[in-house]
Amino acid sequence: MEKFVNTIRFLAIDSIEKAGSGHPGLPMGCAPMGHILFDEFMNYNPKNPYWFNRDRFVLSAGHGSMLQYVLLHLAGFDSVQEEDLKSFRAWGSRTPGHPENFVTPGVEVTTGLLGQGMANAVGLALSEKHLAARFNKPGYDIVDHYTYVILGDGCQMEGITNEACSLAGHWGLGKLIALYDDNHMSCDGGTELIFTESVEKRFEALGWHVVFVRDGNTGFDEIRAAIQEAKAVKDKPTLIKVRTTTGYGAPNKANTTSVHGKVLGSAEVEATRKNLGWDYEPFQYPEDVKQHWSRHISKGASLEAEWNIKFAEYEKKYEDEATEFKSIITGELPPYWEKSLPTFPPESPAMATRNTSQQCLNALAKVLPGLIGGSADLSSSNMSLPETFSDFQKTTPQGRNICFGVREHAMAAICNGIAFHSPGLIPYCATYLAFIDYMRGAMRTSAMSKAGVIYVMTHDSIAVGEDGPTHQPIEHLSSFRSMPNILTIRPADGTETAGAYKLAILNRRRPTILALSRQSVPQIKGTSVEGVERGGYIVSDNSEGNKPEVILIGTGSELRIAVKAADDLRKIGKMARVVSLVCWEVFEEQSEEYKESVLPVAVSARVSVEAGVTFGWERYVGVKGKAIGIDRFGASAPAVRLYEEFGVTVKAVIEAAMAIC
Repeated sequence: MEKFVNTIRFLAIDSIEKAGSGHPGLPMGCAPMGHILFDEFMNYNPKNPYWFNRDRFVLSAGHGSMLQYVLLHLAGFDSVQEEDLKSFRAWGSRTPGHPENFVTPGVEVTTGLLGQGMANAVGLALSEKHLAARFNKPGYDIVDHYTYVILGDGCQMEGITNEACSLAGHWGLGKLIALYDDNHMSCDGGTELIFTESVEKRFEALGWHVVFVRDGNTGFDEIRAAIQEAKAVKDKPTLIKVRTTTGYGAPNKANTTSVHGKVLGSAEVEATRKNLGWDYEPFQYPEDVKQHWSRHISKGASLEAEWNIKFAEYEKKYEDEATEFKSIITGELPPYWEKSLPTFPPESPAMATRNTSQQCLNALAKVLPGLIGGSADLSSSNMSLPETFSDFQKTTPQGRNICFGVREHAMAAICNGIAFHSPGLIPYCATYLAFIDYMRGAMRTSAMSKAGVIYVMTHDSIAVGEDGPTHQPIEHLSSFRSMPNILTIRPADGTETAGAYKLAILNRRRPTILALSRQSVPQIKGTSVEGVERGGYIVSDNSEGNKPEVILIGTGSELRIAVKAADDLRKIGKMARVVSLVCWEVFEEQSEEYKESVLPVAVSARVSVEAGVTFGWERYVGVKGKAIGIDRFGASAPAVRLYEEFGVTVKAVIEAAMAIC
């Protein structure tokens, strides 16, 4: 066994030394558990990393990425060849410094921010339990796989881990097994400086089964027995606390902070080779180790073939269920699904966009079998619970409404895990827009890893009113508009809300924020779903094809202010155009010709109005234009008074327009 484990250690050491940077401590300390997990327990097909019923592995302690890359390499994944190990951390490499799911097939989730991977794993395990409850039939367990995690002390310290693991215990995710690299070492020194709680008692209180491995360095049988015990527990997730030594085998640097995030250096590498009796040149290892691992290629192919046969039989017996299931594992949307979205003619009654959002969710829930989500204890306020959904709970895992409780950060990261599990799962999560900062780390990971999560963010402005500035988003829209690969959509009425959902569902390779109003807004003549799909469009224009004198630009609940101001300007003979700039990101992706048709360069008289910071609006109003917004935190008062005090009014728009045109 030692030669298999040392192969992992030295391939990691050699790769990190060649790169000149990296984290050797974790791969050296976790090599035994990594080997036993990948070689003896996990089911996967190296030649098809996306086989549906594979076991999922998450390296939550993503800095130890070389452990995962070496295991993928040994197991026969085409994505990590020897040259990939040698190009660790290099430009264009398939082995970046931290695991990235969209770069390296075989990597399930993007990890690096500690704790994110643990919460992602909860989402993966939730998905397995949910789909198994919906689709498995007697004799046909077509959904039957485990989610394994390796996490470290840093992950354990992060609040998101406690949030997510609290839910995992509550939900009884019995196929979630987390191996805790308990090496008692942090970047600043031993964990006695900062982390002295009883992790095992905490996890027992969270509803987890806890197993101890006293010797994670050489106790191979102990590790094996712990995983076997974990798999025997069906009604609880399991934490395996594995006592390890970071940098195991390095005679002068093991169990020190220096082995965490620095190369060993040539002298220590040679000393480690001597200490562990490793006589091979860099990147070389025994031929029988290669032969041993090679069996996973045929084994994986057989596992997938057996599953395919079982599913073919299932499909004959349960045709409807199979059709629905295939849409979830392939991501193929049902034909004409968008026809289900409600319509909102201009004569429809005024309604908050959180309410029109609920109507959209109700409609989509009936036609999109992969739609699943919930709220951070605010479903009745976010209007985020479809009428056909039942609750996902330990005893009712077929439910599609996830009660996250007040755990915004874990909620977002769990939804990432759901999105990573199957292409046709469409997760959404809801809370107030002002609370989005509690979710930001997970949302940034969503954007970076191309996870199509829909963030239903209500109470999107100072119209929250009396609750005051803590609950009034001001800088949030601007902040997320600056984040790459995420759509920030702020619909003005029911029609634009329907368009926003269509845009979000179609964009499965990036997340979407829906910023929705608490207060009622009128249905506006001239809004359109097609316009939303372009990100920005002309709502009205009385210049009859000629150049307008002024362009008024609005979003969300302030579009009505722009519309009313334009009406009043037209009464005094002005040619005014109203533009809804509902999604900046999509608008910027349109052709230059289209953008020019909406916002012609020749018209420099432009006024924007949005109940948030004006930062960023200079891009659209230009140096001669005027951005009306709120460049300070809000206040506690009725919404109408706040709009007046902050100058977000029809009068302010008209005065600004008259001053520049």
